[in-house]
Amino acid sequence: MSIFIIAEIGINHNGDVEIAKQLIDVAKIAGADAVKFQKRTIDLVYTKELLNSQRESPWGTTQREQKEGLEFGLAEYKEIDAYCKGKGIEWFASAWDIESQKFLRQFDCKYNKIASAMIVYEDLLKEVASEKKHTFISTGMTEFDQIDRAVEIFREAGCPFELMHCISTYPMADEDANLNCIKTLSDRYQCNVGYSGHEVGLAVSYGAAALGITSLERHITLDRAMYGSDQAASVEPMGLIQLVGAVRKIEKAMGNGKIHVTQKEVSVAKSLRAHIPFESHR
Repeated sequence: MSIFIIAEIGINHNGDVEIAKQLIDVAKIAGADAVKFQKRTIDLVYTKELLNSQRESPWGTTQREQKEGLEFGLAEYKEIDAYCKGKGIEWFASAWDIESQKFLRQFDCKYNKIASAMIVYEDLLKEVASEKKHTFISTGMTEFDQIDRAVEIFREAGCPFELMHCISTYPMADEDANLNCIKTLSDRYQCNVGYSGHEVGLAVSYGAAALGITSLERHITLDRAMYGSDQAASVEPMGLIQLVGAVRKIEKAMGNGKIHVTQKEVSVAKSLRAHIPFESHR
């Protein structure tokens, strides 16, 4: 089974549909399987106190102005939906509240995503699981009991899912990756496990690909110097092209683990062992 590669646009579009389209183009050209966004109902996700507090941004001087500036509404998502269909690439989004999940249903996306921050929001998990769409569940900032409960909810609902090992720091230091958690999750839950990475560079993602992940998610950006909290942990266009190409090579290189003389080695063995008495070959 090929690793399902998700190019996470998130909010790196900075509220601009044209930037979102450019990022969709990048993902398609690179060979990613899907792009992913984030959807929030601002007044449900954030308190009035926080929204009224000061924050300098391209959209104004308050947290509300910044967060509303980053949020796409119906018109923008209709445009994204049509654009992705025209390009032949899947799209979906992680909802941060139940109203946002219900909003996303109108587009009938093939996949759902539970962000690490939302894995403890049981009502949202139940809402998502009720749709019975394949769901990627990130496990950043969690202990076993929280993951246990999420898995229980999805299994009780009969909703297909896979976990995604994740460390929720932006960017993540390489030494914090703890990639051996991929096997830990696989052994404990007997399910497919992916990797959602926030590191700088590509090496850690290559390591994850060699550990048998079934999905790989990385944030993408046009330029890591752009405004936004996720930009520094994102991959630029050439990096994404390199990442997808390398992951596909790693998949081919992993093989089936069986020790045997390959057909291509037969003639080489005959040539390089020609001076050895035949009896010694046994």
